[in-house]
Amino acid sequence: MVMMTTAAARRSLSQRVAVAWQNSSKRRYSNTLIEKHGSTGCQILMSPPLVHLDLPDVWTPTPNHCDPPSASASTSVPDCSNGETAAIIDGKSMAEDIRSRIASEVRRMKESIGKIPGLAVVLVGQRRDSQTYVRNKIKACEEAGIKSLMTELPHDCTEDEVLNSLLNFNEDPTVHGVLVQLPLPKHLDERKILNMLCLEKDVDGFHPLNMGSLAMRGREPLFIPCTPKGCIELLIRSGVEIMGKNAVVVGRSNTVGLPTSLLLQRHHATISIVHAFTENPELLTSQADIVVTAAGVPNLVRGNWLKRGAVVIDVGTFPIEDSSCDHGYRLQGDVCYEEAIDVVSAITPVPGGVGPMTIAMLLSNTLDSAKRAYDFT
Repeated sequence: MVMMTTAAARRSLSQRVAVAWQNSSKRRYSNTLIEKHGSTGCQILMSPPLVHLDLPDVWTPTPNHCDPPSASASTSVPDCSNGETAAIIDGKSMAEDIRSRIASEVRRMKESIGKIPGLAVVLVGQRRDSQTYVRNKIKACEEAGIKSLMTELPHDCTEDEVLNSLLNFNEDPTVHGVLVQLPLPKHLDERKILNMLCLEKDVDGFHPLNMGSLAMRGREPLFIPCTPKGCIELLIRSGVEIMGKNAVVVGRSNTVGLPTSLLLQRHHATISIVHAFTENPELLTSQADIVVTAAGVPNLVRGNWLKRGAVVIDVGTFPIEDSSCDHGYRLQGDVCYEEAIDVVSAITPVPGGVGPMTIAMLLSNTLDSAKRAYDFT
């Protein structure tokens, strides 16, 4: 085998160092964001189908690969390098717009074929936060015209009772989405229970086949997990560029952290994941253009963890007892909000950021499932 000289190796390396997608590719990508996703009906979400995002990794040599990136076009979020306070990403208002569009589609379905989507929820135990989340989901269904069903089981119920509830919903043709409110009590096998979900009704997107399709280029999952899907929708609707940006996801849970990292990668961000065993995590987060936190540790991410001008999506919702609040507790995010707003360019509040979008994505997934079941376009 012929050994390359040091100079030749450097030349070979420099030829491989390039921009993955040239302007033409970026123009194609932008066009997919605005094209209609179907021939009829209204477009509800701005996020395109994932297969439309798949682009070949063509590493094109460029003489300017060492130059700093040019200033991007104006977006909806401000540059905080001059000391401006961060823009608040209002997930509540964005979610209301999406839910209004979903309600219009549900009415169109009912008028056209006499059918409506149906969502079923299985709630185990009496966790106050879980009860609140389920109550909000049921209320959102009612407002959108989606039929909702719920099975409540005691904390000490058997695994068979949970599985039987799921089996009944799996076999009900008027139910198009089934979800199990997590977390479950420790004595229940979460993996076994989630695997019982009918793939075609897994509107939470946690089934292994849905997660596998999310991870693989060229594949389109039946459902994208609601919270990660909502995070991307927040970024897109806020005018935040994802392609080519450095993104850090704090947390690697199967429900949020992992699918969020996969979804950001499908949108061509460069991903790093911070978890409990990461050494010096602030060194990674402080270099990120986009930070998504989903650790469930209040005030974990401080202001000095963040790059000036970064965009922060705070998924954390840690309940803290507070008798002055309606339900006896308030929600605290992973990010120290008071410190972050003086550093970043945009941030989601807790509550009022990711939470409303998660529910909107659940309704969107349920509507999509019903459309597939009834072959309705």
